[in-house]
Amino acid sequence: MPKMVLLAEYLSINANVLNEYTKKAELAIEVEAKDVTNYASMGWKEVTGGLKSGELGCEFLQDFAATELDSIMWPLLGTVVPFEVRADQAAVGASNPSYSGSILIKGWNPITGSVGDEATVSLTFPTSGAVARATA
Repeated sequence: MPKMVLLAEYLSINANVLNEYTKKAELAIEVEAKDVTNYASMGWKEVTGGLKSGELGCEFLQDFAATELDSIMWPLLGTVVPFEVRADQAAVGASNPSYSGSILIKGWNPITGSVGDEATVSLTFPTSGAVARATA
């Protein structure tokens, strides 16, 4: 059985490759379950797929220096921008698919943490429109 350890995820937001700041990137896609139960269902609930949606969860190491993370993300607040994420920074292929689409930068937490903590930013961005999977 194949096994994989994530060592070099790739994350791009608005054409900015953010690997050097990224501690975690998680893409979750789901489909609404719509209840279509009727009397012919014979007492069993029946469901069908409805609208699809997704979220890109990220944890970053914060950097306030000019041209670094905070100056990249702050101007994007409130906008829909493209993203791409893959399990490895290697080229896209059958064993390293790319997932891409658009996300809404609905928030930015520039300063969080307690005394002695790493300066990190953890946020979840909703997808906007379709998310594509590519292997070439």
